[in-house]
Amino acid sequence: MVVASPTKLHSEEHLAIELPTVDLSGDRSMVSNLIVKACEEYGFFKVKNHGVPHDIIAKMEKESFNFFAKPFDEKQKVELAKPFGYGCKNIGFRGDIGEVEYLLLNTNPLSIAESSAVSAYIEAVRELACELLDLMAEGLRVPDKSVFSRLIRDVDSDSLIRLNHYPPMPLLCKDDDSSPCNQNKVGFGEHSDPQILTILRSNDVGGLQISLNDGAWVPVTPDPATFWVNVGDLLQAMTNGRFVSVRHKALTNSSKSRMSMAYFAGPPPNARITVPPEMITPTKPALYKPFTWAEFKKAAYAMRLGDRRLGLFRMEGDEQVA
Repeated sequence: MVVASPTKLHSEEHLAIELPTVDLSGDRSMVSNLIVKACEEYGFFKVKNHGVPHDIIAKMEKESFNFFAKPFDEKQKVELAKPFGYGCKNIGFRGDIGEVEYLLLNTNPLSIAESSAVSAYIEAVRELACELLDLMAEGLRVPDKSVFSRLIRDVDSDSLIRLNHYPPMPLLCKDDDSSPCNQNKVGFGEHSDPQILTILRSNDVGGLQISLNDGAWVPVTPDPATFWVNVGDLLQAMTNGRFVSVRHKALTNSSKSRMSMAYFAGPPPNARITVPPEMITPTKPALYKPFTWAEFKKAAYAMRLGDRRLGLFRMEGDEQVA
């Protein structure tokens, strides 16, 4: 349960860091403090002893790989209301593309009733997300421990699950003929997640990278036995900027397929996103205007993948970007 400090390796642009790992079986007070520290420093951490049964994960992963192994025409037949369903290379609504195919699903039980594997996985990771949000509230010393998690437990929660498959892609070459072809293609470009929290896992193929405050990129070592946790834009707003919405991207591998499964914990559309009053003081005034998730999502959909959305909701007179 040690939150490690950065250790620089050999490049100004890429660092090798032992990213925070939190053992959820430890002392609850210590765990909550470690989670808060990780969210403040990185907006990103790994959890082990997370309580999600291995068989539930294995069934979900098997069903996902089986889906992506189908012929392209068959995958396209998955018809769901936009923006849900199967997609290939196109990301969002503003022209962003990447070397990825995906399946985006609403977590509403009626939407995924045909698949017991998906239903069981969503239920398990939702519980994990709620437990982590409760631990965050405790670590922040907020009296209402369910102030964040109740938004996810709400029957109208606008949470999503996204399965991303990154097929093997040849390495890119630089214009200089004397340079080796050693650059991985971008599978999913730089962005932050707009929701509250993301629960992420992948197979044993690397590709995920997170960005530090100084702009350096940190490769994330895959660990199929654990989950990675991302702080999203809404949680940064609800903690009055104390937590960091981590910017990240995914690169392809030249020889192996990478698959990730991301649960995006979102509130109901009409939920009002505000900061707990205990986190606003004369020396730390509110950074963001109150807004609803529907308002924020509308703004996000109108922007490019890498745009910083929170800046639109800054208090008047605050010059910072996000």
